[in-house]
Amino acid sequence: MISHSLRQCVFSTPKSLLSISARCFSKEMAQKAPGKLLDVLGYHIHFETVGNGPKVLVLLPGAIGSTRTDFSPQLEKLDRKQFTLVAWDPPGYGFSRPPERTFPVDFYHRDARVVAQLMKQLGHKKYNVLGWSDGANTGMILAAMYPERIEKLVAFGGNSYIEDIDVQLLEATRNVEQWSQRMREPMEALYGPERFQKLWWDYCDFYKRLLHNQGGDVCRAELAKIRCPTLIVHGGKDPLVTPEHPAYLLRHIALSKLCVIPEGKHNLHLKFPEDFNKLVTDFILG
Repeated sequence: MISHSLRQCVFSTPKSLLSISARCFSKEMAQKAPGKLLDVLGYHIHFETVGNGPKVLVLLPGAIGSTRTDFSPQLEKLDRKQFTLVAWDPPGYGFSRPPERTFPVDFYHRDARVVAQLMKQLGHKKYNVLGWSDGANTGMILAAMYPERIEKLVAFGGNSYIEDIDVQLLEATRNVEQWSQRMREPMEALYGPERFQKLWWDYCDFYKRLLHNQGGDVCRAELAKIRCPTLIVHGGKDPLVTPEHPAYLLRHIALSKLCVIPEGKHNLHLKFPEDFNKLVTDFILG
C-alpha cells in the first residue's frame, strides 16, 4: 500500500530564541563527554541515553555534529516518560574519537551499520529514528537495511541524491570564517578551530567526489526498501536543501508524508523546538 500526503505546518516563533537557533555547545561541555563510550565494530562510540519511556527513539545528527550540538532541545524537552532517547556521535565526530573522521563515498552506509550495531548492543530490538541532514540520509539507509527493526522514521534536511546546485550551496559554506559566530563557536569548542576547519573542508570535498565519482547518488535505491511510516519535514527557507529533495522522497518512500514548515530553515528543530518536538511526538505516538 502506497500512501503519500503533503501539508504545511505553521510553527510559532519562540518567545526567546537565546542561542537556540544555532547548534548548542559550550567550552565547558567540550571538556567532558556527556554520555558513555562503547566499542562498536572497531569504533569508540559516544552515546547518550535519556528517559525510560516505551518508545525508543534514536537521534542521528547532521554533518560534523554531535549529541548536544544537534539535539539539545530534543534531549532536554521530549517527554522522558514517553520516550527512551538514544543520541550518538557518528564515528570521528564529537566524542567518538579517535579515530578521526573519514569520508569514503559510502560513509552513510557505514554509519548506518555502526548505529544499528550500537542499538543491538544496547538491547534495542525495535526503535524509531529521527535524523537531521546527514543523519536523515543515514536514517533512510538504516530503515532500508534493517526494515524489521525500524518502527517509524522522521527525516528532515536530507537528500537521496545531489546535483551541481547542491554542491554549489554547500561550497558556499566552505569558508568557516564567514559563518556566524553563534554557528561557528559550538564547533570550535568541540573540535578546536583548526580541526573544525579541516573537518568541514574534508566534508565539502566529499560532496564533490560524491557528485563526480558516484553520479551524486546517496541512497536512491534504498528508498523503495523503506517499509515503515515516514515523516519527511522540510523548511521552506532551507538554504541547503532545495524543495525538489523532499518532494522526491515523498514520491519514492511508500508510507510517507511531507510536512513543510514555511518559515523553517535547515535547523528548524533548533529554532522551533517546542513545535518540532510536538510534531515528532504526535507522529511517533500516533
